[in-house]
This record gives sequence, C-alpha cells and structure tokens, in this order.
Amino acid sequence: MELKQRLYDVDDLWDLYCQRSKDHLRFELIDGEIIEMSGPGGVHGRIAIRLGSYLFVFAEEHNLGIVTGEVGYHPAEDRYNLLLPDVAYISFERAPDPFPEKFVPAMPDIAVEIKSPSNTLSELREKAGRYLRMGSTLVWIIMPAKQSVEIHRPQMPAETLAFEDSLSGDDVLPGFELALRRLFH
Repeated sequence: MELKQRLYDVDDLWDLYCQRSKDHLRFELIDGEIIEMSGPGGVHGRIAIRLGSYLFVFAEEHNLGIVTGEVGYHPAEDRYNLLLPDVAYISFERAPDPFPEKFVPAMPDIAVEIKSPSNTLSELREKAGRYLRMGSTLVWIIMPAKQSVEIHRPQMPAETLAFEDSLSGDDVLPGFELALRRLFH
C-alpha cells in the first residue's frame, strides 16, 4: 500500500503561524509542501525597511496601493502555493477590500526578495519566476553584497542594475524611482 504525503493549504499554514511555539519561524507553501525559511539578518532587515519606506511614502502620496513586509500572498484560486516576499506592493485596484487579516488572496504587483547568505541567486531567480507565473508583474531581487538589483518581468530577460543606477516602478508603480545609492548607503 502506497502512502500519500499530505498536501497543505493556506489555512493549514495560517494555523501553523498562529501556534505560539512557532513565533520565530517563517514558512512558504510550494505545491502543498510547507517550506521553512530562515529569518532575516541585520543587513537584510535594514534594506527591507528602507525600501519599504520609500515605496510606502510614494504609494501613500499618490494614493496608489498598499505596501507590506513579510506578508503571505497567494493567487485567489490557488490554496496550495503561498509566497512571503520581503517587501511587496499591491495596487488598490488589485488588493482585496477589505485588506485581509490573514494571508492575501492575490499576488503583489511588485514582489521584492533580498538575498541573504542562506540564499543562492539561482534559488531567488527560480522564486522570481514563480512570482511571475502566479501573477506578479515585477520582481526585484536585491543583492546587498554586490549593491545591485536584478529585475524580472514577464517574458523578458532579467536586467541588472548597479549601484549608480536607479530602480523604477515601470508601469506597475508609475513615477516611482529610487537611486540605488539611497538603498545601499
């Protein structure tokens, strides 16, 4: 007799997050499998809050959408995949109203992943592809050690920005521009 591995969904993952003994852990859900993630370090956290602040101020000033940090997102029709971007932006047009207490049943327009020592660039590129397949429009992979950002868009080759370049919100967050030197100083 063959035993089948259990598939977990977003409700199972939410229950896991609510367990007091799991406060320090972070998880994602890939094809029904719970993936444990390491917590962010100091540089990672500093860049996340800095970028999140710039995005938040811009989105608020222009009444465009919601900026979050480390919030779970999943496509509304897919309860077996959930990603936890380090920073994310979702337009008011695409955001659920009211914005949920639990995981967000929509993918962010912009998903940001910050490379930690525990990540490989290959893993993050694979994850960028997953964001795009699941409905995100723009993925920024931030590489603190190289002071650069790799940009992923649907059906386009990745683009790498260096320290002297500026990060743009493209058509997803029109008018947003941030000199990378402001992110990495």
